[in-house]
Amino acid sequence: MSSKNNSGAAAVSGVNTNGKLPMEDNEEEEIWKVAVTRFQAREEEIERKKMTVKEKVQQRLGFAEEATRCLTQTLEELEIMGDPMRKEVGMVRKKIDMANRDIKSLAQSCQKKEKEYKDTLEAFNEKNKEKAHLVSMLMELLAESERLRIKKLEEINKTVGTLQ
Repeated sequence: MSSKNNSGAAAVSGVNTNGKLPMEDNEEEEIWKVAVTRFQAREEEIERKKMTVKEKVQQRLGFAEEATRCLTQTLEELEIMGDPMRKEVGMVRKKIDMANRDIKSLAQSCQKKEKEYKDTLEAFNEKNKEKAHLVSMLMELLAESERLRIKKLEEINKTVGTLQ
């Protein structure tokens, strides 16, 4: 009952249980509501600015994507313009490379055969010289043999002539 008396006494005196006047309570509540409203207004303003910035970024991103697409297309067109016969040139270059490889192997084969030819020609010339030397020796031997036979025939002829 004593608490009932206290609240009753407070009501009569105009003081709340927390020790403040009812008007002060309303003022604090009003201040609080104004502060919350201001806070919400600021939040909404921040959100609007955020959305505006986001829209600008999206717009610029769209422009950037469009510019990138245009630049890519332009680059492709430049590449085509720069070398319209790129495929044909590539094929001819490949054929040239293949011909170079063939030429290289043929050149090696040619050099090898030239060396063999030179070695064979040298051996041929040596044998020809040897043959020529042997032929000249044979001719000398035949000449000597003929000379000796003629001499022998003359001696025989002398002997036969003296016998008569």
